[in-house]
Amino acid sequence: MKLNKTQLYLILGVVIVICIPLVAMLFTTEVKWSFFDFVLAAVLLLFVALLCEFLYRKINNIVLKIITCSLVIITCILFWIEIAVGLFNSPFAGS
Repeated sequence: MKLNKTQLYLILGVVIVICIPLVAMLFTTEVKWSFFDFVLAAVLLLFVALLCEFLYRKINNIVLKIITCSLVIITCILFWIEIAVGLFNSPFAGS
């Protein structure tokens, strides 16, 4: 599979976002991410970014593009909140 320019920019953006907590861990003890946290965050962000890019290419109606990508992003945010603090008290909820 060949990556286009947009996909490479999305991957670069995810790498930059993942580096933010890594740098924060160097300067403060309040950020404590494990290797698994970095992997999970990277996979989740890459999945959302590439899925939105895929939907943007495949859907022709601009309103439908906005709605579907918004739903993907909202779902990602809710999942992130759940694994971080347990908003819905599921079995895989965070602290």
